[in-house]
Amino acid sequence: MNISISPSDLFYRYRHKKQTRELPKFQGKPDAHPFDRDDLYEVLPMLEAVMNEIGSAEGQVLEKIEEMMLLQMPGFIRTREQVFDFLVDFARQRGMPS
Repeated sequence: MNISISPSDLFYRYRHKKQTRELPKFQGKPDAHPFDRDDLYEVLPMLEAVMNEIGSAEGQVLEKIEEMMLLQMPGFIRTREQVFDFLVDFARQRGMPS
């Protein structure tokens, strides 16, 4: 499954950090680069990877994962790899498609 998410699919709005837009983004593990949960250009590839991993294209699932990332994900989770693992584990624990 290859999910593509556009900014209009997201429930929350994010900053467009143009100075980092062209830098490489999350492509999969391993990835020890820091993750900026407020940057649209970081958020889109991360959410696409999580949705692909759990095998879902449902808007409600995306909204729950996005909400978890922004409102409940602990601050000590900083790297892209940690964020990916946390969100995939969250989705699977909640019985979201896998």
